[in-house]
Amino acid sequence: MTITRRHTLALAVSTPLLPAWAAASDKDTLSVVSPWEISSLEPSRTGYVFSRLQITETLVDVDPSGALVPGLSTGWLVGANQKVWRFALRQGARFHDGSPVTAAHVAQMLERAHKAPGVLGNTPIQKISADGDSVVVELARPFSALPAFLAHTSTQILAPAAYAADGTVQAVIGSGPYKVTRIDAPQKIALERFDGWQGPRPAIGTVSYLAVSRAETRQLLASSGQADLVFTHDPANFARLQNNKKLQFHSLPIPRVMYIKVNAGHPYLKDVAVRWALSLAIDRAGIAATVLRAPQAAATQLFPPVLGEWHVPGLQPLVQDLAQARRLLQSAGWVPGTDGMLQRNGKPFQVTLRTFSDRPELPVVATALQAQFKAIGIGMAVAVANSSEIPAGHQDGTLELALLARNYGLVPDPMGTLLQDFGATGGDWGAMGWTSALVRDALQTLSTTADAKRRSAQRGSIATVLQAELPVIPVAWYQHTATSSQRLGQVVIEPLERSYRIAQMVWKP
Repeated sequence: MTITRRHTLALAVSTPLLPAWAAASDKDTLSVVSPWEISSLEPSRTGYVFSRLQITETLVDVDPSGALVPGLSTGWLVGANQKVWRFALRQGARFHDGSPVTAAHVAQMLERAHKAPGVLGNTPIQKISADGDSVVVELARPFSALPAFLAHTSTQILAPAAYAADGTVQAVIGSGPYKVTRIDAPQKIALERFDGWQGPRPAIGTVSYLAVSRAETRQLLASSGQADLVFTHDPANFARLQNNKKLQFHSLPIPRVMYIKVNAGHPYLKDVAVRWALSLAIDRAGIAATVLRAPQAAATQLFPPVLGEWHVPGLQPLVQDLAQARRLLQSAGWVPGTDGMLQRNGKPFQVTLRTFSDRPELPVVATALQAQFKAIGIGMAVAVANSSEIPAGHQDGTLELALLARNYGLVPDPMGTLLQDFGATGGDWGAMGWTSALVRDALQTLSTTADAKRRSAQRGSIATVLQAELPVIPVAWYQHTATSSQRLGQVVIEPLERSYRIAQMVWKP
């Protein structure tokens, strides 16, 4: 396998947009396009790309409905004290280099993931070991969501040869139905079917993957037939593609939420009345209808209906009310100047919102929010940069506001993401300068109890506190969009965005 580093392609409309080795003109090669670059070979950073392409596996997998199913394991058992879990490995599993998947190596890789930044650090794991053909996980206390955490892409298992002597990842050698033949980071991956795969033999023999950040270019690749499978269209382009009879269209609600991350420790934003004023200024219905082209996407609370048990139907919905927003700001000491913009103690209410263009709708929504906040006297600059600027701003304390899209399906149980976002110190993509003992206690209870009524009550408590204090301000719920070529059959788009299910696809006759 060859790994090289290339500069980002300058894609030109007048020339073929795919590299020669990734051309969709080869009828036996599936061309996949998405916005997500290969920024690293490290599973904790870019593992979701390798998982979606079915290169790698985790102990626990997720089916298209979101249910937990065996992955590298054949199943799992938990001891009577709820603190010892045993995962039996799939017999005969091999990595792409031919080496066997052993319980000892899997345990070692999970220990590595537990020590690295990622979701396993939020679990009460004390020890991970091998016992024959099983991996044994010992906990300090009961933690019912452990299998869901072991389905997270940061826990994917790579072969021993994937690691250099210093422990860094030097190659992506997994055990899934497709193996890597070439990586040209940060944009391209070439794959071929792995003949040692134990499942049904995939009909698709070779795959090319191209990361394309510009939505317009992804639209062109889809409409021109240069790509067979294109993910994450912006709403306007998706609507324009609808008359193309060479394409199949896929759209479904997913557990991803667009929200404003608020630095609640900021002098202007620490007052909950001000955060509520920001929320009351937002025209969610207008943004959903005109920008996202999906009226049902207007977020009335943080958790969308697709999250089922986490969505609280009786919760007082988030609405737009400019008069109430102005009253709240006045109560916080903000008064209009001669130009109508707010000031307090001679200082203007001026903040900066950071966002990024990997999701093309975010800058457009940010511009709409800028106008809506101006209507209540708040000046907001919009800074469009790399997505990494948001966690960096969280860490160094410079972030004021950020517009982002948070996926509550990264761990099949949303609690995995909530533990990262709303713990004692907040999270890079979640709370900043805000914490809640009630939310922490509710998450703790959820992690240790299997009682359905008690779990439902704790989920309701979490949703209620987040709605009342708005450490993040929900704007919209997401619709996942994709297009596929008419020559491709059995295309299944997952709501959790965990796998592209390429191994299940077929070429139509």
